[in-house]
Amino acid sequence: MEHFIVSARKYRPTLFKDVVGQQVITNTLESAIENNHLAQALLFTGPRGVGKTTCARILAKKINQDGSQNENEDFAFNIFELDAASNNSVDDIRNLIDQVRIPPQVGKYKVYIIDEVHMLSSAAFNAFLKTLEEPPKHAIFILATTEKHKIIPTILSRCQIFDFRRINVQDTKKHLARVAKSEGIEAADDALHIIAQKADGALRDALSIFDRVVSFSGNKLTREAVTENLNVLDYTYYFEVTDLLLENNIPDTLILFNNILSKGFDGHHFIMGLASHFRDLLVCKTPETIELLEVGQQVKKMYLDQSKKTSHTFLVACIEKSNSCDLKYKSSRNQRLLVELCLMQMASITFDSENFKKKKTKLTFAGINNLDIIPPSYFKIDNNKVEVHEKEIAQISKSTISPIVSENSKTVQTSPKNDKEEKKKIELSIKRPKKKSAFSITSVKKKKELLKIINDNKPEEAEKPNNSFTEKEFHLAWDQFTEKIDKEGKYNLLSHLTMAKPFLNGTSINLVYPNTTIKTEVERAEHQILSFIKDKLKNYDLTLEIIVNETIEKKYAYTPIEKYEKLIDKNPLLDTLRKELGLEL
Repeated sequence: MEHFIVSARKYRPTLFKDVVGQQVITNTLESAIENNHLAQALLFTGPRGVGKTTCARILAKKINQDGSQNENEDFAFNIFELDAASNNSVDDIRNLIDQVRIPPQVGKYKVYIIDEVHMLSSAAFNAFLKTLEEPPKHAIFILATTEKHKIIPTILSRCQIFDFRRINVQDTKKHLARVAKSEGIEAADDALHIIAQKADGALRDALSIFDRVVSFSGNKLTREAVTENLNVLDYTYYFEVTDLLLENNIPDTLILFNNILSKGFDGHHFIMGLASHFRDLLVCKTPETIELLEVGQQVKKMYLDQSKKTSHTFLVACIEKSNSCDLKYKSSRNQRLLVELCLMQMASITFDSENFKKKKTKLTFAGINNLDIIPPSYFKIDNNKVEVHEKEIAQISKSTISPIVSENSKTVQTSPKNDKEEKKKIELSIKRPKKKSAFSITSVKKKKELLKIINDNKPEEAEKPNNSFTEKEFHLAWDQFTEKIDKEGKYNLLSHLTMAKPFLNGTSINLVYPNTTIKTEVERAEHQILSFIKDKLKNYDLTLEIIVNETIEKKYAYTPIEKYEKLIDKNPLLDTLRKELGLEL
């Protein structure tokens, strides 16, 4: 078994012309070397995998070449690489400063490459300041970092800064195609495009993904293999969903979304991808913006074809709804329902604006075919079946056809006046009926007829009983009601009902209270009281009358003195006992 070398190392550039996507920086460095205009402290900053360390190594090799050496000479003795992530102390920097004083034995310059320089401690940065500002003539420092904001300003001001940018999808895809050709791998254009998109501007990540997918699929790299291995949702799903939305097919849209979820994809990932898909379709609507579409040629053709089916209004509305769903997704408790609701709303856009306003509805009459009826509001469309409203069909001119509408099938049939008219194709235009006022004579008459039908069909209520009862039976029923509200916990009402003893006056139940406040409280429960008593006594003629008699208010003791006076009235010796004991009120 041979030792495997990953593509990121195997195909690492050794010349500036081989560096992918950083032409501006490589041209600047080459020009600086040729014109002897190279700074002694350089800072390479940018995202991971874009060529910072690679350019530093090429630069270190390039500045020592004077044309007499072999091109493959790497000047390893003149290049020192320091990983600041693990050598970030003051002592490490001091050791580096001691080495800087010694001139090179071969070549002209010593190059010190400090990777991940932002990991140095504050003390190490301060110890490095003087040497970085005034290094020996034979020393060049190249600092590399992914987080420039973590480097102190005094270091930044002493360096010439080069900002490396992310590598675009097209450059990454071209490089992957060259690697695939060199390795003898047959790779589909769409497969390489998906890998380039997944890498997110990092060429090293793209090569690592490429190695992984090749290990999975072998020497033939297909779009299906890449999407399956990288767990990427295939773009064909988005095309299919869009077609279903344009057809207003909500059931199939929800089924397709369920299939996507069953494959292990997240609903948030789906809705974000769908929003990007609508954006790409919108980009294809204008020739000037097509260049913003970063897809392969085959997929680009699919986007152009589908964009012709969609309207600008539909795409903007879909982007707005999917973006709103994206913002609400994390805070939603029912995330699946949120996405499904978004899909249903998008499927209803063209249903409202196009199908019922622009599309002509065609019906087939018995004996007459291809009848165009323009106003679609006269029909109910369900599963490609058309139901005709009887009132609207009745507006058709009777001189042409006489419609007969059956109650179940609602199929319109015509009886032609003669044989010649039977063979002709008749085009009918239905006019909308005029709206009638609700206060017109016809409307009032119809309402009266409807009320009469309702009253005639209303079932007659059975006569309610009116049994006689004794006063003892009444008080027994009253006590049962008070027990009932006591169990229900209505203690305020209970205190009011037990305060006064009810008495009968014919079929009227009378209660006497000292003020209107208590009367109001009892009246609120009047319906409840009468319903219970009537049901118990089987007499539905009973009524409740509450009387306010303020003269009896003093009969109730409210204050402690009033209560004491009532006790003295019942037992005068109680006051004598108070005086003997020397008690005071």
